[in-house]
Amino acid sequence: MNPPAMHRTNRVVCSLTIGCLLISFARADETAANAATSEIAERFHSDVLPILQRRCMSCHSHAADSMEGGLTLDWASGWKRGGSRGPAIVPGQANDSLLVKAIQHQDADLKMPEQRLPDEEISILIRWINDGAFDDRETQPASADPRDWWALRPLERPSIPDIGAAHPIDAFIRRRLQSEGIAPSPPADRSTLLRRLYLDIIGLVPTPEQMDAFVSDQDPAAWERTVDELLASPHYGERWARHWLDVIHFADSHGYEHDVGRDNAWRFRDYVIDSLNRDTPWDRFIREQLAADECFPEETQLIPALGFLGAGTFDLSTYSTGPVTFAYLDRDDMVTQTMAAFVSTTANCARCHAHKFDPISQPDYYALQAVFAGVLKGDRAYDADPTTAVERRRLQAVIAAADRRDAAELLTEANRPLLTRWLTSRGSGAEWQALSPDVFLSNEGATISRTQIGSSEALLVSGKSPETDIYSISASLPLTTLSAMKLEVLPHDSLPMQGPGRCQNGNLHLTEVLVSVFEPNSDSARPLTIAQASADFNQAGWGIERILDGNPKTAWGIYPEVAKPHHVVFQFAEPVAVTEGSRIAVTLKQLHGGSHLIGAFRLSVTDSPSSATTALPADVETALQVPESERSADQQLTLAAHVLKLAATTALGELPPQTLVYAAGTQVQIPGGNGQSSPGARPEPQLVHVLQRGDFDKPGAVAQPGALSVFSELEAHFNLPHPEREGSRRAALASWIADRDNVLTWRSIVNRIWQRHFEVGLCDTPSDFGRMGGLPSHPELLDWLAVWFRDDARGSLKKLHRLILTSQTWQQSSLHRDEPHQIDADNRLLWKQNSHRMDADQFRDAVLLASGAIDLTQHGPAVQHFLQSPGPQATPALNYADYDWSLPEARRRSIYRYVWRGIADPFMEALDFPDLGLLAPTRAFSASSLQALALYNNSFVLHFSQVMADRVSASAADVPTQVHTALRLVWCRSPHPAEALAFEQFVTDHGLPAFCRVLLNSNRFLFID
Repeated sequence: MNPPAMHRTNRVVCSLTIGCLLISFARADETAANAATSEIAERFHSDVLPILQRRCMSCHSHAADSMEGGLTLDWASGWKRGGSRGPAIVPGQANDSLLVKAIQHQDADLKMPEQRLPDEEISILIRWINDGAFDDRETQPASADPRDWWALRPLERPSIPDIGAAHPIDAFIRRRLQSEGIAPSPPADRSTLLRRLYLDIIGLVPTPEQMDAFVSDQDPAAWERTVDELLASPHYGERWARHWLDVIHFADSHGYEHDVGRDNAWRFRDYVIDSLNRDTPWDRFIREQLAADECFPEETQLIPALGFLGAGTFDLSTYSTGPVTFAYLDRDDMVTQTMAAFVSTTANCARCHAHKFDPISQPDYYALQAVFAGVLKGDRAYDADPTTAVERRRLQAVIAAADRRDAAELLTEANRPLLTRWLTSRGSGAEWQALSPDVFLSNEGATISRTQIGSSEALLVSGKSPETDIYSISASLPLTTLSAMKLEVLPHDSLPMQGPGRCQNGNLHLTEVLVSVFEPNSDSARPLTIAQASADFNQAGWGIERILDGNPKTAWGIYPEVAKPHHVVFQFAEPVAVTEGSRIAVTLKQLHGGSHLIGAFRLSVTDSPSSATTALPADVETALQVPESERSADQQLTLAAHVLKLAATTALGELPPQTLVYAAGTQVQIPGGNGQSSPGARPEPQLVHVLQRGDFDKPGAVAQPGALSVFSELEAHFNLPHPEREGSRRAALASWIADRDNVLTWRSIVNRIWQRHFEVGLCDTPSDFGRMGGLPSHPELLDWLAVWFRDDARGSLKKLHRLILTSQTWQQSSLHRDEPHQIDADNRLLWKQNSHRMDADQFRDAVLLASGAIDLTQHGPAVQHFLQSPGPQATPALNYADYDWSLPEARRRSIYRYVWRGIADPFMEALDFPDLGLLAPTRAFSASSLQALALYNNSFVLHFSQVMADRVSASAADVPTQVHTALRLVWCRSPHPAEALAFEQFVTDHGLPAFCRVLLNSNRFLFID
């Protein structure tokens, strides 16, 4: 489970600082343990340092206290400088040291930590100070040049070593091996190479037929041809999308304690698959994921790319209860993810103070927060077809012009024919026949009676005024054809504010309308379908279209136009022929609450054509009564605005419905509990302040959108002509990251690709190129690859893959050799290839493939391999154990699995599938009894062992052939004679399903050599 949501106090701010400190302690402790040999150093590290570490965490938890403000105890320089009260320790003088006064609780205003330390620990600290406060954890002297670090230096293409290697990668690797006196390993055999290649590029094991064809192919070009074929496979995108989804902690639920599902998140996953298969250049891939809507506005099919910014966690409880806290925390997740994924930088460590190790200031961090100050995460609507999007924008522009009564846009020659056609089709308008109801009931006991309003009879509601109500009306039909029904709501002196509603402000809210016809001698009613509704006036946010949306929480209203008559027309899907003597039944549902009920009303029907029945505003009705030649300019504009808006609205309704993707946007629907969503909107970017010590309650200067200021060749502060357009902020950051001079970007991506091919990157901390990260094993090779990828390959990932896969370095055997192992036990110099176990996704897919059951259908909604039921709160209960593996969707590839962030699949978790509440640039490796039991006894393995056995037995009747077939499917080779005898005996004794189960648990299957 993910940890519960962070507390909404100052302690929230400190959690990241504590994490940074723990890392720094570990590194400092390790350095000291290796270097210090004196007794005093050993005593410091064994006795004093553990106390300082725990107290440091406590100090940060109380950063508002006077002494602790600005105090850090993770380096000697921190306590020497001290906090707001000055140095915390005076070496040799414990009695004069503020730290001692604080830990002894001598001052009521200076207690640190809040709970007093044990006397024994206080004595240790006092003795340490009096002995001179030895502390060898000094920071390294700051360089005059903040870019004096391998990852920040300008990118220059190193010369390829001239050592006789034909391949540039081999040249760099072998020069380093030669310097250590190590010879590279020979190539792996062809079957091992092909299996490694297939699992590396497409995540699937080669079939026996594919293996035979490659092993027997002696063409020197066979390897490169096979590499190209696999890179062109649609399964390439599926495999490598999983790597990117790990890096950005993408999952199908929010995380935190209100861990709600995101049923539309999968469209981002499909975007990544397709983008990788298209070999989208890396700089464009960056721009698409950060600002597709701004950088490529006409390509609306790319909107799912913005799922990148929606990939991380979302604290639903904080969103609903703490808007300020939520905004900073949610933006922090976006900043952390973006900077770690694209530029391998821990910018989030500058949230409370300047980054302790890297040249990132607090203003830099909050400038990055300001980039995302205009977006939320939720279901965002878009048009998958760009032509539909163009038409939608055109129609929306017409509606906007009508709303602002823009004569220049509306009264054009191009629009005149449309207005003429509408006037012609409408004719003199519809002829309405008033109904004379003989049944009129209130479900909640209000009184409905006939009364005269104006020149016609109407129904008046009085008496009890409930919160909600449903009126049922029935009357004989005066017509034999029905095309529409009209509801008039009427003012009356007996109603509050004269009505026409019964609410104290005269308003009403009509939720839904049902219409049925009872024909003579029929036992049941015939429901009539309302295709369209129109009204003479719509309250803002309560338009007549809400009557037809099926949502009981929405309704039509008329405020502030109270004390006036209004009417609604309900057009039926098609003219309805009815038998003479039929009756009509009408149900008016008013479910919003607050006694927003209809007070007086009248019902009418018509058989006029639909073009004549649409409800018209009063000013339009007035204009129509005036002969065309006598209409004023204002009346002409009124008619044009109404007609063009009506036509545009109708055309909008005929467009294909928009698609939803969980992504970043200014207007989204935020998934909540029980399948409900709530609207979220950021009409303009929020103000982001530089928070003092990261404290929400201490806002400082307003941050302007920008990025890291360490690069003089890049614009750190975005000079945007229209900063209120939030998309321009994201586009500016995308351009900053994708810039050819951003040295972090190009080093980061080539290192990530290298990592996935060799299990370890040239820098072994792929998301942290800072001073607390790793040093590259081959810095010149890393720089050469970065420049080559940027300039020669033009950001093509497939070309980078091909370069690596065609090197002899990648094709080396993974067999152990004693002599190089003594020099380089971790194989950082790459004297061999790294053998490794399949990851969880590869194993699951390989089992499906071996069983012959795998469904290679691509794309589509995530498959839920669990049973879901309501939980005690918004988070549901998931049951993985009782899932039916015989279902067709159970056979989809693992990339299409619904990944619930906080309720992990126990089987995948046992195989080290990452916790996606956190960024996962690398996957852990574990070997445990729990893992072995899962591999052997999980229902997934048991089921597909049986399916595999059925497949094998269907193709071979005798045991020897079955054994041979099974090994070819799982081990990609035939059995050796001794193996064959042993395996045949096992099948005879225990059955074929048990044998398949053993094979699927074997190291030969699990490991990639």
